[in-house]
Amino acid sequence: MSIKVGILGVGGYTGLELVKLIKNHPEFELSYAATTSKNSLSNIFTQLNGVIDLDVNVVNVSELKERAELVFMAMPHTQSMNYIKELPQDFKIVDLSADYRISLENYEAHYAHHIDILGLKRATYGLVEINRQAIANSTLIANPGCYPTCSLLAALPFAKFLNPKDGLIIDAKSGLSGAGKALKESSHFVSANENCTPYSPFTHRHSIEIKEHFEKSTNASFDVLFVPHLLPLNRGMIASIYASIKDEFCDIEPLEILKQFYKDDKFIRILNTPPCIKNVAGTHFCDIYAKKMGNKLWVCSSIDNLLRGASSQAMANANILCGFDENLALPELGCGI
Repeated sequence: MSIKVGILGVGGYTGLELVKLIKNHPEFELSYAATTSKNSLSNIFTQLNGVIDLDVNVVNVSELKERAELVFMAMPHTQSMNYIKELPQDFKIVDLSADYRISLENYEAHYAHHIDILGLKRATYGLVEINRQAIANSTLIANPGCYPTCSLLAALPFAKFLNPKDGLIIDAKSGLSGAGKALKESSHFVSANENCTPYSPFTHRHSIEIKEHFEKSTNASFDVLFVPHLLPLNRGMIASIYASIKDEFCDIEPLEILKQFYKDDKFIRILNTPPCIKNVAGTHFCDIYAKKMGNKLWVCSSIDNLLRGASSQAMANANILCGFDENLALPELGCGI
């Protein structure tokens, strides 16, 4: 018997990706979809005409509890917690916003006042390759951000080898879909086309997410100097991480460290040459390459920001929550040439 699934905030880019993933999932059935106004899926996403249709309702927690057993929260930051705090603790939730990703102190310093402290305390950070067991024992999953996913998957295998005093320098670049559907001057065609634009240097809110979860693995304090950029691409991202290796570990082989760390992970590909966005676009893969020169380390990773950085990572978390193979229905074949 299939598990009934809801999506709150279905109207965005990640909502569409979730609909497609659920459509191809053998154990999930999309039974409830909601956004800020009544509509239908095929009207919001015309590419779904003749494929899947479902009435889209205004968000109603009582209806959600009646019609679904699992929910993907694809709401904007600061909105998900308004609804999650009204759901029972045994209701399975994967939240794609930032509302449960970081500590209360960091959240209130970088986002807003938090209204669900109990939920924040019980939430599990859903970076699957790092937190599988904790995810399986939880019911509320904080799906990581796209830049943190790309950066942490590259950096964490080296955490114990790195010199904290030199911190992490992260240069990251993302396609325009990472900014969401809302129109902004920076995402106008004439602004973005044939351009590459840095934004929020050192102050982007993903900096603190990367720092908090990297430090949890090291029990050491690391500065994170993070600068994101916009690329004139629909989807995909790439991150270069620079760090220094402790003197006693200068003889490590970076690729061997990565291969050993991810030896059992199907969707982490360790490459012998630097990755590129085109090879991961449309897939759940994270491609990683690393190289060192003396005690200086460079790690480069690439993901699809809408899938591995959002919706397919949410699906992997949902699979674990429901006791399925975590790789079920995750996309392997990308967008082609």
